[in-house]
Amino acid sequence: MGASRRSDFQRQRLAYEAARIMAEQGEQEFDRARRKAASRLGVADRRAWPKNDEIQSALLQQRRLFDPQESRHAELRRLRVHALNAMRLFATFAPRLVGPALIGTGDATAGIRLHLFAESPEEVVLILIDQAIPWHERERSFCYAGGKRYTHPTFHFVAGDIPVELVVLPVQSRRNPPLDAVTERPERGADLVEVERLAHDDDELKPAD
Repeated sequence: MGASRRSDFQRQRLAYEAARIMAEQGEQEFDRARRKAASRLGVADRRAWPKNDEIQSALLQQRRLFDPQESRHAELRRLRVHALNAMRLFATFAPRLVGPALIGTGDATAGIRLHLFAESPEEVVLILIDQAIPWHERERSFCYAGGKRYTHPTFHFVAGDIPVELVVLPVQSRRNPPLDAVTERPERGADLVEVERLAHDDDELKPAD
């Protein structure tokens, strides 16, 4: 086997292992999954590490291979219905569904991620308190166009058995949202009307290609 084929094979193995970590452990960060996979397989050379889109492709492939289609459709529908409920609760903040539940790789472990646009995080906190929802706060760093990086608060709670992450962004970020970790383009997501269609249209329950 030539050096080029060995390198390609190694990237594929790493992508598959990183995807397996994301699927089995509910890991949502590509970089953490990639690092864990590289550590498990003993690959220190970062030039051999797969890109985010390679990991996502491997994850989609695993879903198709190992999850029965009917159960996948039911799981996606359940996730998107839960997302709808959360979006209606936080409708004041122009919610957008992003991440696995939107693109079709999600499950109950990965949960739901929403972008909310608010003048201040406290506005979101008031709704959580008013609804008596137990939550905890974290901060995450997000990349923007032009190489900029900003830190935003995220609020986490569990709806039934599904974890929900609320990413609270400034109102002006509606025009310039953070970059998608896979496409490296602004992650515009889906609004309430789009998610309602996705949740109730069988043709839209198939994972994205």
